Amino acid sequence: MFAAIADVLRQVGGAVATVVTLPFRAVARLFGGASAGAGGRRA
Repeated sequence: MFAAIADVLRQVGGAVATVVTLPFRAVARLFGGASAGAGGRRA
């Protein structure tokens, strides 16, 4: 019983983490693409 509840909470936590990190990844990709396009290459 408790294992099933823990499993559901783990899945919900994973979904929330994905939704929260998605905008940050999009912004990082945006700035990364802009800097790469401007000739700023990272090692």
